[in-house]
Amino acid sequence: MLTKHLNWDDLRIFLELARAGSLARAAKRLKIDQSTVSRRLAHLEQALGASLFERTPKGLQLNTLGHQVLAATDPMDSAYAAALASLGGQAREAAGPVRIGTMEGIASLYLTQHLPRFSQSHPRITLELVTSTQQLHVTRREADIFLSFFQPSGSGLDVEHLGRFALHLYASPTYLARLGEPRTVAELGAHEFVGYIDDLVQIEAVRWLEEAVPEAQTVFQSSSMLAQMFAAAAGSGLVLLPEFAGAGRFGLQRLLAQEVEVRRDLWLSVHHDLRYAPRIKAVVGFLQQLFANDPLYAY
Repeated sequence: MLTKHLNWDDLRIFLELARAGSLARAAKRLKIDQSTVSRRLAHLEQALGASLFERTPKGLQLNTLGHQVLAATDPMDSAYAAALASLGGQAREAAGPVRIGTMEGIASLYLTQHLPRFSQSHPRITLELVTSTQQLHVTRREADIFLSFFQPSGSGLDVEHLGRFALHLYASPTYLARLGEPRTVAELGAHEFVGYIDDLVQIEAVRWLEEAVPEAQTVFQSSSMLAQMFAAAAGSGLVLLPEFAGAGRFGLQRLLAQEVEVRRDLWLSVHHDLRYAPRIKAVVGFLQQLFANDPLYAY
């Protein structure tokens, strides 16, 4: 490989291409034209003497060499971003984008209620809230901060336990009028449930229904927690939801509150190289205080 001809600008564009999966998306994120992205990629591949992507109908897919270059370059990008933040952060207010990655439920039903308060006090920081059914990699800059229901692992990560939350069974008045309210755990065998699609579960921590009710008869399944909640609100069946969902807002009633309860931990992870960048530090501090002061996470 002709590594002496490597150019950081080419590598930076390669990293964005690896994350975006297409020339158009990478160009939009970098705020340059698509032809420049294509030209820079061609220059990098020429310097390396080999291609880095497979062109597929779904977009650009990293090949073996592409994955090797990504693994070598990504830490450089994190260090570069940290250096910029450190050099510039002393003289000016925290500013710039911060991407928070987490699961759909806590993002839509909890964080969206509280993040506007942060934005009001930090108007120069732009928050990006990314939801995913799988782990997002802060080391690959898919997210700057990751909130998860499991303890992430990976080199260079600072991982912190933020608290625990409880999940309970809920049902709508429509459902209870149709099949009655279960008074004991034993009676749950005669009831219908809403839950996740088993073979699409990518995070084991969300297998909470089978932990609470091992033989639950599911009549509706979805990969979306919001879809499950709204299906239950429409009368489809019983559903197990986190307390932070605020299910009562949607007409759902808690059932067997003392008898059926599952708990999960909440973790925050951030790459060590970015941990003390002013914009990241501001968001992490807000999240730490938010969850520490909320009794929903004190279990």
